[in-house]
Amino acid sequence: MYLNISKIDTDYGGDVNRIGENTCSKADIRIFQAPTGTLPNGIPSFTVEILNACPSSGCSVSEVHVKCGWFSSVRLINPRVFKRLSFDDCLVKNGDPLTPGEALSFQYANTFRYPLSVSSIAGCST
Repeated sequence: MYLNISKIDTDYGGDVNRIGENTCSKADIRIFQAPTGTLPNGIPSFTVEILNACPSSGCSVSEVHVKCGWFSSVRLINPRVFKRLSFDDCLVKNGDPLTPGEALSFQYANTFRYPLSVSSIAGCST
């Protein structure tokens, strides 16, 4: 199942202002999520997609941390993709870089949807 990124992306509100060609910021990391049905036991499931939307080839973003509350899931999530480190701190892709245009996705299941937002990035690499 794929999320309708083009629809969500148009609602983002515009481009990120940049100084210099190879700069990036946490605003370049977009998080989309949508309901994807229910498990056989009736627990709702959600698909999350995390995208490096930086248009420059020089903005691979590493150490992406997400505000995630007490994130947990009935469905197992590969910890190399998304892992809760502590309250309100989840790590994306085990801290490895997300290259420009790279997206990763996972599904989780819980009785409610977690609000997810980027809290920090370590920086950019070329």
